[in-house]
Amino acid sequence: MSTAAPPPGTPPATPVDDGLPPLRDVIRAHDLVAKKNLGQNFILDLNLTRRIARLASPLTNTTVIEVGPGPGGLTRALLMEGAHTVIAIERDARCLRALAEISAAYPGRLTVHAGDALETDFAALAANAPGDVAIAANLPYNIATLLLIGWLETEPWPPWWQRMALMFQKEVAERIVAEPGSKAYGRLAVIAQWRAKPRIALTLPPAAFTPPPKVSSAVVVFEPRANPTPECSVKTLGRVTQSAFGQRRKMLRQSLKTLLPMPELLLREAGISPELRAEQLSVDDFARLANIYERGTYKPD
Repeated sequence: MSTAAPPPGTPPATPVDDGLPPLRDVIRAHDLVAKKNLGQNFILDLNLTRRIARLASPLTNTTVIEVGPGPGGLTRALLMEGAHTVIAIERDARCLRALAEISAAYPGRLTVHAGDALETDFAALAANAPGDVAIAANLPYNIATLLLIGWLETEPWPPWWQRMALMFQKEVAERIVAEPGSKAYGRLAVIAQWRAKPRIALTLPPAAFTPPPKVSSAVVVFEPRANPTPECSVKTLGRVTQSAFGQRRKMLRQSLKTLLPMPELLLREAGISPELRAEQLSVDDFARLANIYERGTYKPD
């Protein structure tokens, strides 16, 4: 027999049973064998999904957007932890019946959109959402980076989301938080750290998932920077970093030739040695380069 759902915005004081079947039973009942082509790896431990949900806190008076809920493990955790509303985007039609059961157990608090996250207008979904908006997801690994870049390139800025707690392959998570001088440091780190404050909050072994992936995973928490500095266009920053890291073993005077014919002029204006390599530049260095490039203030003598 199902227990009554807590009122919206009321987090439970202690762990409780939400009255729904265990996820293993849900998967068996709806024949939800994880599909590799959809990047599916399910977390069945509700205690673990509740830990992940709490990383998106505070959840009270917050609308949470979730991508790829699958059988609904994280969805249930978000609702149990007190999220006012959850908006879930699910491409796999097989999962819709399981999510409908969760919706029935939490009347008015779960909305499910059947469709592809890569084609979803997230800003429109968030436009009429009450309270803050957070994104929490065990992202399908095959589209995780594309989704992240889209959320980081949101315009206007500050974004429609106030925080994100996202699951990635550990290798991708390490690229997001990488520091200059490391092998993992690249375009993703620069854009993520210029527009947000990312941190790895939780690492999970393959055994935490069903089926277990071949790699470990990690949850990265993002807080947006209200006014990223130095100022520049995020699209221009993307072009500059793509050019610089596209040939990361070469000096900037060579690698940046895919951006402009005489990179030395741009580098001189920014006060950056043309003999440096991309991984030696800070996030601020790249933003300064992007700012000067888009203003066109670099001129020959």
